[in-house]
Amino acid sequence: MLLQDKTAIVYGAAGHIGSQVARTFAREGARLFLAGRTPDGLRALARELGADWATLDVLDEAAVDRHAAEVAAKAGRIDISLNAASIRGDLQGTPLLDMPLADFMAPVETGVRAHFLTMRGAARHMVRQGRGVILALSATSAGLSGRDRVYHKTGGFAVACTAIEAMVRTFAGELGRHGVRVVCLRSDALPETWPPEAQVEYRETRDYMDAGTALGRLPRIAEVADAAAFAASDRAGAMTGAIVNLTCGSIMDAD
Repeated sequence: MLLQDKTAIVYGAAGHIGSQVARTFAREGARLFLAGRTPDGLRALARELGADWATLDVLDEAAVDRHAAEVAAKAGRIDISLNAASIRGDLQGTPLLDMPLADFMAPVETGVRAHFLTMRGAARHMVRQGRGVILALSATSAGLSGRDRVYHKTGGFAVACTAIEAMVRTFAGELGRHGVRVVCLRSDALPETWPPEAQVEYRETRDYMDAGTALGRLPRIAEVADAAAFAASDRAGAMTGAIVNLTCGSIMDAD
């Protein structure tokens, strides 16, 4: 198993992506500490996976640091940290000229703050132990073509994703000599996360996005989770500062 005897924190664990990542990490042998703001969902998932869980606001600096310290004390170390908390991608679709400042800033303020706090919180323990892997999530909004920037109205979501990727590279540069790797998983849209009513409403958008990928389809959550497990494993030991391309070929670049 890829993650046998590894200790992993999954933030936003009750969400679509976080819960799939948690299941995949558990399948690969990790000991899990689930964190998020939805106690009922966390409790049910923790029961299913035999994991520890805690309610946590990832925007609360003191709470994030306290939680990381509690995990490190209980497990003896933190091997993996993954933040799957929402970056507020729901606040898209409005032209910037018509977008309220609050809606533009929400993805930036939540996504960047949450990723910084959880990365830093885990990194402080990983540096002391001399090893660890920090995983972040972004999206294609950070690297859209001109055609797609015309079609999609990403608001502050693109800014947040771009900032998270820059943060990953900065942390990777600072932490590498301490044995800590930092990797970002960049996915295209995940239709499985769309509400049922949106499956019909977004049909035209889905067709447009499918047609713009090399594989003729958008990625699946399970594929993101499998990539996360590999990136967190020792088999990816030479990988850091990387933006892992999980876009099904909608974006092709050096990363």
